[in-house]
Amino acid sequence: MRYIIIGAGAVGGVVGGRLAGGGCEVVLVARGAQYAALRDGGLRLRVPDGEFTHRLPVVDGPAGLGTLRADDVLVLAVKTQDTQAALDAWGPAPVAGGGTAAGRLPLLCAQNGVEGQRMALRTFRHVYGVCVWLPATFVEPGVVSAAGSPLTGILHLGRYPWGTDETVRLIADDLEKARFEAPVVPDLARWQYAKLLANLANAVEAVTGPVEGEAALEFVERVRAEGTAVLDTAGIAYTSPEEQRARRGDKVTLVPLANAPRGGGSSWQSLVRGTGTVEADYLNGEIALLGRLHGVPTPLNELLQHLASTFARERREAGSMPLSELVRLADEAEAAVAE
Repeated sequence: MRYIIIGAGAVGGVVGGRLAGGGCEVVLVARGAQYAALRDGGLRLRVPDGEFTHRLPVVDGPAGLGTLRADDVLVLAVKTQDTQAALDAWGPAPVAGGGTAAGRLPLLCAQNGVEGQRMALRTFRHVYGVCVWLPATFVEPGVVSAAGSPLTGILHLGRYPWGTDETVRLIADDLEKARFEAPVVPDLARWQYAKLLANLANAVEAVTGPVEGEAALEFVERVRAEGTAVLDTAGIAYTSPEEQRARRGDKVTLVPLANAPRGGGSSWQSLVRGTGTVEADYLNGEIALLGRLHGVPTPLNELLQHLASTFARERREAGSMPLSELVRLADEAEAAVAE
């Protein structure tokens, strides 16, 4: 199989680099400065076992590959807000022997949240989901890092909306050879919704900085409690913290990397890079949507969705709001709902 990594940023770059290091055929898809850096200097992957440069084919869209191969696997690693544009570009791409990518090729959604794969299923026939436990960082154009050791990450895989098949098992085999644990599960959504609850803190980090200290941790617990109340009311299953800890163990321990500081999560990185967008609409916004559908107030997640999106749109400095100010706004939002 040939893996086409659509969105060779932090997660996509690390997955692509590790797959290439494991002997798989990989094509990277990127735009702008990242495309130019990957084309001219290759993909530089910084991990605990060293720095590796992978000279891989790089394109900025399907036209750069011409007719796709029947054994291609599309790995969608763009942020959810960029999903539709990627689907529109790659879905109609012709495949050798007839048909299109949307009709014939497997599409693996390696994204945060739960919406990207649902969007994909509108046009792609063979959609697979990933629960991404992968601490990855976009260091600079052409350079990505992953600090996890002894494994780079844990990527639960499954068909979307449910089930497993031989294709996903073959993909898992390749990932297992590339320093990942890749459990194939029929109930992938349980793992993804648990990860969604964890990702609700991304907006807190993006707006106020690292989630450290008692006050920050207590606030994050309030935000996640709102999320669990929504999922419970909606009847949506999610794995428990105990089940997650049992699976992770000490398999992905963060190791300090020279010249590749972790910094923060995906939303924090988006603000630092000044991309103009952030994932909050599909993380905290997913909880807000479910809350409205099922009659559960979600003032904290609605506030975080608004603040993170505003920070991105206005190019505000990541972490520049004092935690005390965020807590004050949250208390006011909760009080307004209670009135």
